[in-house]
Amino acid sequence: MELRADVALIDIEGTLGSMAFVHDVLFPFAQERLDAYVHSHAHEPPVRALLDAAAAEAKLAPNDMAGTLRAMHAWINEDRKVTPLKELQGLIWAEGYASSGMRGHLYPDSIAALHRFHSAGVALYIYSSGSIAAQRLLFGNSVVGDLLPLFSGFFDTTSGGKREAESYTRIARKIGASPQHMLFFSDNTLELDAARKVQMQTVQVARPEDGTIAGRMHPVIASFDGVNVTST
Repeated sequence: MELRADVALIDIEGTLGSMAFVHDVLFPFAQERLDAYVHSHAHEPPVRALLDAAAAEAKLAPNDMAGTLRAMHAWINEDRKVTPLKELQGLIWAEGYASSGMRGHLYPDSIAALHRFHSAGVALYIYSSGSIAAQRLLFGNSVVGDLLPLFSGFFDTTSGGKREAESYTRIARKIGASPQHMLFFSDNTLELDAARKVQMQTVQVARPEDGTIAGRMHPVIASFDGVNVTST
């Protein structure tokens, strides 16, 4: 598949890396350590601010620590895209990458494609529901080492929900690129629909390994093998 775009905006889970790594490794790691981390760091202003934001999201009083922790555990179980939770998870994962030797999973075809696109002059950006800090940790501690130099920037839910068209307009504006010259890769058709509404080019990554069901409204690939993107 030959594509032309100045910017490739790429999802992570189910697109560049395995869903299993997120659900079977990262989420349980954060879930098991959440209470201890919060009790150890709640006095620190950045963590306190995230806890207050989580309490507000759960419609709880700021000092209801037990209730806030229960809410965050429920959000993890429900895979809710709640920004303060995602940022707290990122802080916990930072400790994990540093202390446990944990490495961010990426498919081999994804790693090769990132290098290929970058070499072709395409600017690479990530848009994931995981926090920007968590994204940087994953790519900085990937299975093949530090891939951060390949990327021009990272976006998370602070730019808006991934199923909302305005989020993609906002991202294009921040990058300074025309949506028509951007290409969005994701496994999720609802996210792709939102990007297409603002005239971004779209490609669905429907990996058999992740059980992704291919849609009909976007070009579909099973991996990045044979996919080439060159700048316009």
